[in-house]
Amino acid sequence: MTDRKPYFTLLLVGVLALFVLTACGGSEEEATPTPTKTPVPAQVESAPAPTDTPVPPAAAQPAAPAVVVQPVYGTINATELNVRSGPGTTFDILRAATQGQRFEIVALSDDGQWAQLGENGAAIGWTSLEFLIVEGDLAALKGGAPVASQSTANNQPAAATTAPTASGTFLNASMTSPDFGGQAFLWWREEVAHRDLELMKDAGFRWVKQAFAWETIEGAGKGQYDWSIADRVVQQANESGLKLLARLSSDPDKTNFWAGHPPGNAANFADFAAALASRYNCAPGAVGCIQAYQIWNEPNLAREWGNNRPNPAEYVNFLGQAYTAIKRANPNAVVINAGMAPTGDDSAIAMPDDKFYDQMYQAMGGNSTGYFDALGVHGAGFAAPPELDPATAAADQKYGGYRFFAFRHVEDIRAIMVRYGDTNKKVVVLEFGWTYDPVNPSYKWHGADAGIDEFVQSEYLKRAYEYAAANWQPWIGLMSLLTMPNLDWMNDGNPQDEEQYWWAIMEPSQVNEQHFRRAYVLLCIYFNGQNGQRCKYDPN
Repeated sequence: MTDRKPYFTLLLVGVLALFVLTACGGSEEEATPTPTKTPVPAQVESAPAPTDTPVPPAAAQPAAPAVVVQPVYGTINATELNVRSGPGTTFDILRAATQGQRFEIVALSDDGQWAQLGENGAAIGWTSLEFLIVEGDLAALKGGAPVASQSTANNQPAAATTAPTASGTFLNASMTSPDFGGQAFLWWREEVAHRDLELMKDAGFRWVKQAFAWETIEGAGKGQYDWSIADRVVQQANESGLKLLARLSSDPDKTNFWAGHPPGNAANFADFAAALASRYNCAPGAVGCIQAYQIWNEPNLAREWGNNRPNPAEYVNFLGQAYTAIKRANPNAVVINAGMAPTGDDSAIAMPDDKFYDQMYQAMGGNSTGYFDALGVHGAGFAAPPELDPATAAADQKYGGYRFFAFRHVEDIRAIMVRYGDTNKKVVVLEFGWTYDPVNPSYKWHGADAGIDEFVQSEYLKRAYEYAAANWQPWIGLMSLLTMPNLDWMNDGNPQDEEQYWWAIMEPSQVNEQHFRRAYVLLCIYFNGQNGQRCKYDPN
């Protein structure tokens, strides 16, 4: 099988012990800055402008020669640009547009300073003309209509509507700050995938993360694609009303895959990514839509990098090739680098995540343009509550004795972005969570032995989203938690010996059953509450 198989390895170093999290390795069986108070712009799906009132026909006049009006287009010339409900900064923010996106300009404000943008025949909002590269004649464009708006309170996640936008019938790739997502296991059982997607939608998730293992699609040889399962998974996700984050990687333990392992497989991997992004490019008439891509998994571990010493420059080359391939197929897709394993080991088998990120920026010449649209991180909380300062985790052995044992280690990675001036891009937490494992020795020290049970886990997950909303806006994007359950955990009759079982927010169950854990219900109440709605599973 295959939908994440995370695993954690403890390495003893130094005087006593240094714990190394080698989380979430494996194949497509994947499960598992300084804080600011800046309010987040509301990023909602685009709403069509009100239609103009029809004008009664006048008395017949001699026919005048037809006037052909050529369309005018504008390309975004800023890293991220707010699209507002009216022509001015006092109007509500509807969404954000990113550099290189191209829209039709359908109207100008009376003062000529603001342009109304159109997409797929509908007006989507207004943005400042000075940040557009204009193609065509603006002379005839004046006086557009306002666009329906939605206000957003400070330090609350921006709400998203469910109306299809961006690419015809597909949702666009915008992210609120923070946005709500989770890992699911959609690959092998269609009926379970359908149920779990509905449960995620009911709970208020807006993104689902699914691994697309290279060898399960192009396993027979170069260019020999089997799209049968991938088509079904993408279409189910699209029909559910959730946005899809695809993790592209391969099983590091597979020895007979024709493409081999990184870094030598970079060109073949880019071709695979191009084929996937072309097939699911979100255009009208496409087979389906993948809104975002994660490129590989934890390359700061030798086992994920062809058993070679982790090499940030090699990964940057690998990432850049995939980025170019995906963007050529779908310029609006969000490309995210791999999350790194939090580790303190610096050897032939691992590299600390902060060192790896720093050397990535050095290899990129300090400029991430052409490599990723958002920076991916991993943020397991281990034994610490989500609010704990990483300095406390480093000073207190009960938390592990290193900064990376705190959820807020994400801030350390954000600080690297800031140091290199990469402040306009968001951070995406590709996986995070807390286990309450009482069984597996590599996990129970920061699970049951640390006092974490099902109730503490649920509170920590909710508080992580609350902390991000209060302290990480506007730079935090999607936060994808671990995890919806996998029915395969029950294959041997005892799911409790599977470490992933203890991270999950629900019990694994047959398709006609629902066994909620407290984490699912509490998050359902919290997520729905952000949109003024009620969780249908709230027992109160």
